[in-house]
Amino acid sequence: MQVTPLTPERLADEVVGLVAARPGRVRLAVDGPPPTRPEALAARVAEDLRTLGREAVVVAAADFLRPASVRLEHGREDPDELLDGWLDAGGLRREVLDPAASTGRVLPRLWDAAADRAFRDGYAQLPPDGVVVVAGALLLGRGLPFDLAVHLHMGAAALARRTPDDERWTLPAHARYAAERDPAGRADLVVLADHPDRPAVRRT
Repeated sequence: MQVTPLTPERLADEVVGLVAARPGRVRLAVDGPPPTRPEALAARVAEDLRTLGREAVVVAAADFLRPASVRLEHGREDPDELLDGWLDAGGLRREVLDPAASTGRVLPRLWDAAADRAFRDGYAQLPPDGVVVVAGALLLGRGLPFDLAVHLHMGAAALARRTPDDERWTLPAHARYAAERDPAGRADLVVLADHPDRPAVRRT
């Protein structure tokens, strides 16, 4: 195994290179627990892709949660439900991933979890070589049809240190995710992100 330290900018370049090597529309997952800042990497990758002439739409997994009546049925701090029941995987597939591979007509946001109601957003039309970047935590191992996946790996000790006290109830969900769904084994690119400002790519 080889570990290559990178700056955040060079990491984005690496991900862009993976996408650029694939023709047609690409469905990219940027997966990692909140302290690894997957949304920030997704935004940087999308910006770089646009600079290269490939339209990109960033979709936050947090905007595809299930309604509170379903999501919080077992309480607000149930780690098993966080892993298995918070994400509206069916909605993400129906509104983003499946149409990205066919019509290109994708919905960037579905559910406003704070207001607990649907967003009023319109659809975005991806061109034939467009890219949709889905960013968030606990995305892999659900059977979602991603063409490429980046996993931002943060070790258990670092994750515990960087998780705010009011979110520490989520730690068992991330431990289960790592043990049961093997996100690193499913990813096309594994990034060691114990220090998000000093990432490193793990190559086999």
